Amino acid sequence: MPNNIKEQIQTDLQQVKETGQLRTERIREIVKAAVSQVASEFKAGSTEIRTLVKDAVSAVIENLQDKGTEFQEDVTASIEGALEGVNNKRHMAIVETQAEVKRLQAQLDSEEEQLQQEVDGILVEIEETGKEKTADTKTVIESAVNNVKNSEEVALLKKRYAQLQAQLAIVRANLAARYGGRSEEVKDYLDEAKNWYEQARPQAEAVAIQVEQKRSQLENKLSEAGTTIAKKERQVKQTLRELLLATADLFKEKEPAEQQKDHVHK
Repeated sequence: MPNNIKEQIQTDLQQVKETGQLRTERIREIVKAAVSQVASEFKAGSTEIRTLVKDAVSAVIENLQDKGTEFQEDVTASIEGALEGVNNKRHMAIVETQAEVKRLQAQLDSEEEQLQQEVDGILVEIEETGKEKTADTKTVIESAVNNVKNSEEVALLKKRYAQLQAQLAIVRANLAARYGGRSEEVKDYLDEAKNWYEQARPQAEAVAIQVEQKRSQLENKLSEAGTTIAKKERQVKQTLRELLLATADLFKEKEPAEQQKDHVHK
């Protein structure tokens, strides 16, 4: 089949054209299936792989170049399908690795929770010892314990960690959608992003109106992305791209006043 991939793709395209069901998504599937089958015979990154991709895309161009305005979308779909077919095995390995990362993340979260519970227990015991002291000493101990409990550094670290995890999950959703991930895989990443985002979200009363509006927009985009998974491939990718940009805009830090002044002067 390696020498006949163009013929195979052209035959498949012609069959679909005759049924009147030739759509961008179908073109992508045809090219992906053909390339995936042949690519398994070659070593990753080899010259044969590159030739295979070029032949697959050329088959679509030669067969559909008379479609006019839809031609560019068809060529894009053929390129995406070819790349997905080539990287199918690698993507499956990535999925397995991500599953292991999730397992380790859950284990890490559990261990951190246990550590936090142990620390909280120690702080409670320290407070108990203060009850037998003088009023002033008791006040000092309670104040010291509260300072440890309400450490701004700890709160900020937890918030930033959750933000980064949310962004990372959205990045993975984008990569999965772009390089052959199943709809269930993309949705899992979006659910993961939503969970982390909720952990990073501060109380509404502590957030400026403008920031809260951006958060509301992000929530809407998360919901929108979840509901478009089963729709057109192009629409899903566009929604995920918008979600990625919205998240980056929401979580980015404001520049220090001095740096802003420097930009003004420049």
